[in-house]
Amino acid sequence: MRKKLRIAINAQIPSGSGAGGIETVLRILTALGRLDGDEEYVFIGHWSDPDWLKPLLSERQTIVRAPQPEARQKQRRAENFRRVLRPLARGIKRMVAPQPSKQSVGVPTSDGFYENLNCDVIHFPYQDYVSCQVPTVYNPHDLQHLHYPKFFAPEEIQRREIIYRAACRAAHTVVTASQFVKQDVAERYEISAGKIQVIPWAPPAAALHDFTEKDASAVFEKYDFPPRPFVLYPAMTWEHKNHIRLLEAVALLRESELLKINVVCTGHKNSFYPQIERRLHDLKLEEQIKFTGIVDYKELGLLYRKAQFVIIPTLFEAASGPLFEAWQHGVAAACSSITSLPEQAAGAALFFDPFSVEEIATAIKKMSSDENLRAEFIARGFSRLQNFDPERTSKAYRAVYRKAAGVCLKDEDKHLLSWDWMRDA
Repeated sequence: MRKKLRIAINAQIPSGSGAGGIETVLRILTALGRLDGDEEYVFIGHWSDPDWLKPLLSERQTIVRAPQPEARQKQRRAENFRRVLRPLARGIKRMVAPQPSKQSVGVPTSDGFYENLNCDVIHFPYQDYVSCQVPTVYNPHDLQHLHYPKFFAPEEIQRREIIYRAACRAAHTVVTASQFVKQDVAERYEISAGKIQVIPWAPPAAALHDFTEKDASAVFEKYDFPPRPFVLYPAMTWEHKNHIRLLEAVALLRESELLKINVVCTGHKNSFYPQIERRLHDLKLEEQIKFTGIVDYKELGLLYRKAQFVIIPTLFEAASGPLFEAWQHGVAAACSSITSLPEQAAGAALFFDPFSVEEIATAIKKMSSDENLRAEFIARGFSRLQNFDPERTSKAYRAVYRKAAGVCLKDEDKHLLSWDWMRDA
């Protein structure tokens, strides 16, 4: 009798981290427990709060708490030590408090925790990785740090290069969301293309709430923008998300076309936001463009439904969640014509060059002024969405796990691993 296959999935993400792409991947993977078969899945939750994953899991899935990182343990021990010594004498604290030491970046190595899970395969579905004595599956997401090093601190580039390169070479299978990323990983890390499996993302089922005009008015009032036609851009304010050129395109339309376009930008305001805000003020666009910060899923759904169209001017993407969400909510999309987006959209969005302010402006003008064009892209988006199925994505991951564990593949497994449905739908 064949023993049940046990797969560990690294899910060490704190609740509410704002890491939308990571949480999307994990939500896809939680669908694994609803498939047929007797595989068991062990989710490795964040050491501080693993239980936020529980509502996503099924009966054949369990959660274990990850150990605290060694650096955090040392920090807490030092904090406790100082707390005890403080009443005795401030001078003593200076003498005995541990001094920070510089450590070179290296690949984290398991201390036995991962091996003791008694799993046949461990999946690292986002960039973090720990070297261990168990066959691994690894998702590097993308290699943006090599294409746009100016967007990253030197130490972060070093960390990514060491981790990504080691993880991709050590893994039984490397999984990417597109042929674009597959080719990038194969060329830059000199890895056989046969070791890299393309499994396109699939959007989790959208919660399509019914909204009233009262609901809409409440959201518009909450975020301080009047109920008028607007364009939606949902994205964290990373530099590569290209908000500044979007602002400049809106300003260009105002100056050259006397066309006043309103834009709502949702998403976490990170460390690059102050530069965006300065440009917003310089261009005097405060009344036209609103940055809301993070909004909840229900409010975001309302904004999708109320938007004229969604714009995605990103400079780099492994796959776009907002593109999927636009299609799910029945709204037209315009997006960048680079990296993986042409694969994902396949003609179901209006493309433009994200490096050209003029092209971004032209796309905005076309979409905002042509209702028939928007209707055409809504129809194309609905049709394209049918090519992406969360169950099929989960089955493809299961096939990868079976292969990594040396289990004989079924015909369905072989078919899924031979078919890139993002390109060959």
